[in-house]
Amino acid sequence: MQSSLRNVLVISFGFLLLFTAFGGLQNLQSSLYNEDGLGVATLSSLYGAVLLSSMLLPPILIKRCGCKWTIVGSMCCYVAFSLGNFQASWFSLIPTSVLLGLGAAPLWSAQCTYLTVAGSRHAERTGQLGRDVVNQYFGIFFLIFQSSGVWGNLISSLVFGQTPTKVSGVLAILLIAVFLEPLEDFEPNGKGKDGKPPPFWTTLLSTFRLLGDGRLRLLILLPLYSGLQQGFISGEYTRSYTTCVLGIHFVGYVMICFSGATSLCSLLYGKLSQYSGRAAIYVLGAATHLSCIIMLLLWRPRPTQMSVFFLLPGLWGLADAVWQTQNNALYGVLFEKKKEAAFANYRLWEALGFVIAFGYSSFLCVSTKLYILAGVLSVAMLAYGVVEFRESKKTMQVLAAGEMGPAEEENAQSEM
Repeated sequence: MQSSLRNVLVISFGFLLLFTAFGGLQNLQSSLYNEDGLGVATLSSLYGAVLLSSMLLPPILIKRCGCKWTIVGSMCCYVAFSLGNFQASWFSLIPTSVLLGLGAAPLWSAQCTYLTVAGSRHAERTGQLGRDVVNQYFGIFFLIFQSSGVWGNLISSLVFGQTPTKVSGVLAILLIAVFLEPLEDFEPNGKGKDGKPPPFWTTLLSTFRLLGDGRLRLLILLPLYSGLQQGFISGEYTRSYTTCVLGIHFVGYVMICFSGATSLCSLLYGKLSQYSGRAAIYVLGAATHLSCIIMLLLWRPRPTQMSVFFLLPGLWGLADAVWQTQNNALYGVLFEKKKEAAFANYRLWEALGFVIAFGYSSFLCVSTKLYILAGVLSVAMLAYGVVEFRESKKTMQVLAAGEMGPAEEENAQSEM
């Protein structure tokens, strides 16, 4: 097995072990701990901390510690949150959720950076298009990672009130620490070509400095919507539809359909994008979510409509796989030279989406939340279309000027 693929599998199974425990806990927070709003407060605190962490920590930790050890340290924060749930209270859940949130942004930024760099380097060695290999790596990762939602929710559903043991989180840490190979030029200490680490303040502000790129300002609505829609399906759908009509015992089974669809479609999109292009997949995801939103607005749920309760999360997961795979690959390809700051921005705006979703959870009715989702999605797709048009136009201008060699020309044409 090639080294780069082995490392992708190590990261994927490490995240699988970690989130098998965490995923079930997250989906049950708003339903299981609904007294005095503890569940929603826990999730809001978590993603509020992610928001703060995304602004400052990922570029610093990745540059100083490297992707591998950033992942290991951040995973420890997730284990702490799992421990806090064994004696659930305001004093255990809120502090550990904040700790988890501080570790979440560096964890995901380091993971995305690792996969993007590994995919690009493998493409260079094998003569493939970097965009295609990165898409495939993200597809493999999310296939394995999203299946954690299946196993975690299955365990929490079969033995209600019980979640997978914290040992799985410890195993995840050991797996990454022992078997994941460090990335050169990122490990250790984030030293540049001159052998010196970048200035601290330059690294600290890199997340904000990248906002000067017009492409990023147009694309921030994509991760914002990703956070909003994940917050809706894990918090609002499980509470207002599933728990309200079927009972809390069905929450895990319903979310299994969501996670299973996201997992399988992630691998499919990773392969399909090299033939269809990413724009077509984005259109598919947007059309699917808009259809689901319309269905939810018109639907009057009843216990006898059992199949619909499972069909909608499945369709929602089909589109969620688009945002998970294509958004990450898009950020990695467009901002290749500033990956850490790009992925930190991605987590920042996704976390903001989560915070907004859980923040207005107790104040707005379900229909209003669905209209917000539809509006943000529509504007996000319009802004994304502008970026694609500008990138295609730029590529055509370069091609017309004859400034590309054969390999570069093939890569540029694949982006159109």
